[in-house]
Amino acid sequence: MQILGNRRFVEIPGTRMHELPPLLIGALAESPRAEKTLEVAEELVDWEGMIPLPGEDPAVEPLLEQRRLDLAIQIVEQYYGLLSHWKLGDAILEWIRQCETTFERRQELRPLLRPDVWPHAGRSSFVTLLRDKAVDTRGLDPEKAVGTRLSFRQPPPLDICTDQFLFYLRPRLAQAAYQAWASLTPEPVASLPPERFVFEVHSI
Repeated sequence: MQILGNRRFVEIPGTRMHELPPLLIGALAESPRAEKTLEVAEELVDWEGMIPLPGEDPAVEPLLEQRRLDLAIQIVEQYYGLLSHWKLGDAILEWIRQCETTFERRQELRPLLRPDVWPHAGRSSFVTLLRDKAVDTRGLDPEKAVGTRLSFRQPPPLDICTDQFLFYLRPRLAQAAYQAWASLTPEPVASLPPERFVFEVHSI
């Protein structure tokens, strides 16, 4: 075992570089129904009472309508951020599953995932490996992406989301979900040495 700072790294026999399956990242934050999404966002603004009633002053109504549209656009942006994190998280979890299969097939790697071997690597070690390898995740936090995917089996439709969730609660929920998932692996959990692994990242 190697210890660098406050991190432990598992020891892998030999010196060979191990190739892992490619990480396949699909298109993020895109919707073929952008106009429909904006309509739903405008309805959400109304449902949540985010714009005050115009009262008796008709001159205020155009300003409120513009504010209503601005808020709807912000909701759409937040929702696309949710979708982007979900899609990236889905890709990462599928990649982890394939990496685990690869580890099981290689004798020198198989013990690294076993909790009865000290120290061992957990599933979250693969997310840490993405960080250590400086993988381009298109500006998205991989931990929050995985946490978002763990929270929703499928991307949630916009009309079931609240404005509070989209603007304030979503990042905290994703982070809490990731931390709870990572803590399921019994300690001590060691990192995978990034210099011993190589894999490609493809956009699909």
